[in-house]
Amino acid sequence: MAISSISSKLDLSTFPNIYVLQAHVPVAELHDIEQHLIKSGASLTYDIREARLVLGYISKPRRAKFELQAGNVMFKPMGPSNPHAVSPTLGPGSPALPPVKRRKLQDIETDLTTDDSTASEHEDSSTTGSQTKAEAEAETEPLSQLSISQASTSQTIASSPSPEQPPRSCAQGDFANRVKVVCLQWLKDSVHQGQPQDIQNYLVYEAELLPSQPAWQSTRPPAAEPVSLEAGPKTQSMVAPGDDIPRDIIDRAKAEAKSKSKPRTNFSRAAKRDRVSDAAKRDFFNRSFTSTTSQDPWSQRTRLLRQTTSEHEEGVSATLPPMPDWVLQNKVYSCERATPLNSPNEAFIAQLKEIRTARLLTNDEIGVRAYSTSIASLAAYPHQIQNTGEILALPGCDQKIAHLFHEWQASPDHRIQAAKDVADDPVLKVLRLFYEIWGVGATTAREFYYEKRWRDLDDIVEFGWHSLSRVQQIGVKYYDEFLLKLPRAEVETIAGVVRRHAQKVVDERIQCVIVGGYRRGKAESGDVDLILSHPEQRATAGLVDKVVRSLEQEGWITHTLTLNLTNTKRGQETLPYITNTKGAGFDTLDKALVVWQAQPFPKQGGNEMQGKGVKNPNPHRRVDIIISPWRTVGCAVAGWTSGTTFQRDLRRYAKRVKGWKFDSSGVRERGSGRWIDLEGWANPRTRSKDPFEAEKRVFEGLGLQYREPWDRCTG
Repeated sequence: MAISSISSKLDLSTFPNIYVLQAHVPVAELHDIEQHLIKSGASLTYDIREARLVLGYISKPRRAKFELQAGNVMFKPMGPSNPHAVSPTLGPGSPALPPVKRRKLQDIETDLTTDDSTASEHEDSSTTGSQTKAEAEAETEPLSQLSISQASTSQTIASSPSPEQPPRSCAQGDFANRVKVVCLQWLKDSVHQGQPQDIQNYLVYEAELLPSQPAWQSTRPPAAEPVSLEAGPKTQSMVAPGDDIPRDIIDRAKAEAKSKSKPRTNFSRAAKRDRVSDAAKRDFFNRSFTSTTSQDPWSQRTRLLRQTTSEHEEGVSATLPPMPDWVLQNKVYSCERATPLNSPNEAFIAQLKEIRTARLLTNDEIGVRAYSTSIASLAAYPHQIQNTGEILALPGCDQKIAHLFHEWQASPDHRIQAAKDVADDPVLKVLRLFYEIWGVGATTAREFYYEKRWRDLDDIVEFGWHSLSRVQQIGVKYYDEFLLKLPRAEVETIAGVVRRHAQKVVDERIQCVIVGGYRRGKAESGDVDLILSHPEQRATAGLVDKVVRSLEQEGWITHTLTLNLTNTKRGQETLPYITNTKGAGFDTLDKALVVWQAQPFPKQGGNEMQGKGVKNPNPHRRVDIIISPWRTVGCAVAGWTSGTTFQRDLRRYAKRVKGWKFDSSGVRERGSGRWIDLEGWANPRTRSKDPFEAEKRVFEGLGLQYREPWDRCTG
């Protein structure tokens, strides 16, 4: 039953500050709840750090703990939660998806601070014996930190003294130095019964509060449109001409918000993305693992690297080992050097990868590219780094990386503080959880968190399942299975099955190459990447569709998520230099992204498990099947085999050194758009015998030394 449909004389004046969690609460219901709390005499606050009682649609202690952490509440658990707490219900008529977050009414703060009866925060904070605690706080705290019930009485407190009020009672539970998270059903039942119900029956989580920094001393950046906190007389210009000034502060705030704000409907995709990006910037402002130079170039003092007297006298060059040629020649492209799978500096590189992931999740594309360049250079360095001078000598590494190495080297546990903060940050944990869903990128992960306010996979399933794409639904369904790594033997088995079916639908001359991490020498792979090709160009047209259908008939493929015939539709030609297709990316070949499950079932006790009603116990795997015409198969194999930074630098090198455009479908000359035949396809006598020979010709045509697959592990 909705709260608005009940008339009750509920008295909550004896309760401490109450905060209502907005997650999964429809906007109309949220306004209704707040109005009932105010009418019941409750002290309503919009800052969870001020609250001692938190209400929300929550049933799990883990979720309650996360909400407190996300609100920067300093606390420690007090014990197990009540196992008999009432589980939350959204009630009839509630939407399947959580609503858009309600905009904060900054006008409330404006009206409060412009009242001339309000005491300034610069006034003396001393209080007389006749003042109550609420009066003292009203004179000493900025009004933006006051709760709604305190703010609504600030005029009478400042203008005319009132008799001393008795302190608020906490008869409904002990709230001294603690916070309680309670199911919102408590309020509904209390309104229905006309008196507060026992909180213990609805308690989800209870924690002891720890000393924390006051909210008004937070390091968070100010709002985009800061509101003046100077007190001043009210003028008629504060409201629309001809309107009477509402007596109730809430009514006045709503009236002004309605006259100033525009409806939050029909937001474009770009507007939503910008709003999510701004929320992320505010959340991660001035954190150790994010860049502060773009927001405040003067926020940090310049740090100097320490140098001993002996290092200064002998010279840095005397302490450095012999530098490889690519360092001496300052070759900045990772495709110009060998990068082995195992680096002597792997421990330090692993810390940098954690920071790079944080930059990716916090929408810092420049930081991601910078860290990727530094990591690739460190991974290619053949010696174990001993001092910062070695790092500064490497192309792509600067003072920032040198400082991080100095910190890592001086740390007793060899940990960088920024990497520690990444591991401990509660928001990043959720963003990483979403990012690891197949079909969800960093941008979508931020939208899940900030726009839709989801906090775990259960939220996605319960409130947003039908809004997901089919790929994302499969990614959530098989989330745990997709995180399992594939050993090399299983990758080879899958490739053998695909090759057999490809040869069945074409002929024995079909070629199947395992690319990705497997070809670079990794012991385990996250997925399987396969390239199919045939010496006759007509044989590869539409081949991916035939292969997938054949595999589906035998039950190897359980789901076909995407099947693209992009290359077939353009006659299997190299991607034009100028294209109308937005975001074509590195790969424009025919391909299929499928979910794979091994067949047949394993045997147990000599009997086959496979049969009607028996579940296949084999885990689901991700498999990418790519089709490349023989004329450019070397480009496809080179691109899909190499590490991410190696691929990027291949494109950069081709553009800046050769004046070409390189992608997995071939190479074209910039300007004229002419196709560059690097693999000798034009002359039938000089064509490559296999994809591996074609790959070597691509490196030769680009003017690069051929690098074995296990020397392209740029990280």
